[in-house]
Amino acid sequence: MKLSKIAMLAAIACASYTSSMTASANDTIELVSHCAAACDCGEPVCGCEPVDACADACADNCDAGGCGLGDCLGGGCDGGCDSGCGCGLGGCLDGLCGDCCLGEQWSLFDGCCLDDCGISVGGWLQYGYVSKANSLFNSYDHGQLNQAWIYAERAIDTSCGFDIGGRVDYMYGTDSQDTQAFGTDPRGWDNGWDNGGNYGRAMPQLYLEAGYGDLSVKAGHFYTIIGWEVVTAPDNFFYSHAYTMYNSEPFTHTGILATYNVSDNVTVYGGWTEGWDSGFDDNGDNFIGGLSVGLSDALTVTYATVAGRFGEARFNGVEKGYMQSIVADLAVSDNLQYIFQTDFLDTEDAVGDTVRNTFDINQYLIYSFNDCWAAGGRFEWYNQEGVYSANETDIYALTLGVNYKPHANVIVRPEVRWDWDDDQVAGLEDGEDQTTFAVDTIFLF
Repeated sequence: MKLSKIAMLAAIACASYTSSMTASANDTIELVSHCAAACDCGEPVCGCEPVDACADACADNCDAGGCGLGDCLGGGCDGGCDSGCGCGLGGCLDGLCGDCCLGEQWSLFDGCCLDDCGISVGGWLQYGYVSKANSLFNSYDHGQLNQAWIYAERAIDTSCGFDIGGRVDYMYGTDSQDTQAFGTDPRGWDNGWDNGGNYGRAMPQLYLEAGYGDLSVKAGHFYTIIGWEVVTAPDNFFYSHAYTMYNSEPFTHTGILATYNVSDNVTVYGGWTEGWDSGFDDNGDNFIGGLSVGLSDALTVTYATVAGRFGEARFNGVEKGYMQSIVADLAVSDNLQYIFQTDFLDTEDAVGDTVRNTFDINQYLIYSFNDCWAAGGRFEWYNQEGVYSANETDIYALTLGVNYKPHANVIVRPEVRWDWDDDQVAGLEDGEDQTTFAVDTIFLF
């Protein structure tokens, strides 16, 4: 199987230049605005004719939140500009979604004196319900406070030369025990901050960052660059997580990571860390790096890798090897986004026996109707050896969901998920398959 996986990886690597990928700590899905085109009334947009009379109204509408697809398909520019709040697909389909007026996003810390120093403070509350636990962050099957999160950050600005900044994150909730530095158990940075069997606290980031020109360097405890899904709830489309993200990717690292923007379209990463999900203590030593290339305005491909000694406590012994993630992000249209991801992980213990050997393909398709409504699907094939069982098995999962934003500070994410496991190794409640209903709400502040 290892040889077939490597052959498939080679084919995917070649094909990835015709697909689309990105690995980012901020994966929020936003509608690509029609404002620039729709409000230039001298140019046709999506087939609508130029209407000079709407130019001023369009400008006002853009300031209020932007023009949507309704401008193109729902009566031309006049219909879009007269709405005053910005218009979405509802303007095209007889009010299916209605006008989308998110309003201004507010913060509890607006006007704070920290603003004068370039420091931003914010956070969110995430509360959700899961009908059946899946042990992929959602640890039990009833309502739960997943994340009560607060952060403080001074982002660097190297436009005028050298600058220094940093960030600290603190959280409480059921996601905390999966976000702590559990890789060095029983030691660890925050591994003992539990509150009962499911709740606890964590400090998933604490780092300094310095930069000059196109080069920046982080030093401390920070999120990984591996994969597409992330820990921070507002930056994912779905409430639930993929098997790949939870079982085959690191969440955090402690060490040094440099980022160099070669050009507007090429970014290079490289650094050294103390293994996976470790704190400020000796748990491992590995290289972490990658390359992100914008092949066109619509297509970005990112390759990221970790190689070396991943940890000595997480699996009660040495785990060393290689892991890579390839993510392609393609804007099929202004409203439709396709993401393709494949990871490969191969590790062994001190005597050369397999610890984990996994391969996967994750695909996401997300359609944004307007700034308030989006619908998406995720399909995952997860091939594992050493995670759920010593034998090679396949697990599949299909997730369908909706994102609704009634306000700029609120996100509601209902979803339904189907899991299949013919070998019954993943612990599904129904044996070979499981259907899960879930919904969460995120309040940003």
